[in-house]
Amino acid sequence: MGFGADLSGRSALVTGASSGLGRHFAQVLARAGAEIIVAARRLDALQDVCRDITEQGGVARAVLLDVNDHASIEKVIEATASSGGLDILVNNAGVTVTKSVLDVSEEDWDRVVDTNLKGSFLVAQAAARTMKTQGRGGAIINIASILGLRVAGHVSPYVASKAGVVHLTKAMALELARYNIRVNALCPGYIETELNQDFFKSEAGEALVRRIPQRRLGRPSDLDGALLLLCSEAGSYITGSTLAVDGGHLVSSL
Repeated sequence: MGFGADLSGRSALVTGASSGLGRHFAQVLARAGAEIIVAARRLDALQDVCRDITEQGGVARAVLLDVNDHASIEKVIEATASSGGLDILVNNAGVTVTKSVLDVSEEDWDRVVDTNLKGSFLVAQAAARTMKTQGRGGAIINIASILGLRVAGHVSPYVASKAGVVHLTKAMALELARYNIRVNALCPGYIETELNQDFFKSEAGEALVRRIPQRRLGRPSDLDGALLLLCSEAGSYITGSTLAVDGGHLVSSL
């Protein structure tokens, strides 16, 4: 795989793994040799992910997880710990809502912030407790966004939640370093997926792409190197960092 990213013998939990980037992250880690636990709320979709991984020679199993449910989180982490331990957490589950800040309801706010920020905290906390008990350290990668570092219109709960994830990452890294648990944030830029392809073909989408210094959208594979670095021994001295993979979008002129 390169990057010194041999994850053989390690167990990785990926949340929000039923589709999109979560599914991709699970497949990348499986190809690097990790045993994968894919978690989300849709068991049928998770079983499809496991089937894809096993057909490629990997090892994967599916678990139901609702990151807004503390009991669900504890059940998943306990089951993971009892079946070989937990070495890597990719904290990917997230949602958004697209509305003017004037129209965002309290329900909208709670759904996005509870999932993206509170959910990330609860899963990372439970995983870190297990990693500490195991005594062999671990890696937690919180999937944030460049919108946690800059802002865009009509996604105010999302940008607030992702900014919180970035700072939460730093706070957890500070406290957990003594246990050899590394905590970092991966901040994707605009990555092309099936869900956003139509938008980026529109006039507004094409205008957005022109503001990216590399003049193109990211591909899921563009995140692979950063993910493997943060999960593997190649990144053993990296903790509390925020790694943006965005084609230079964050440094583009205002």
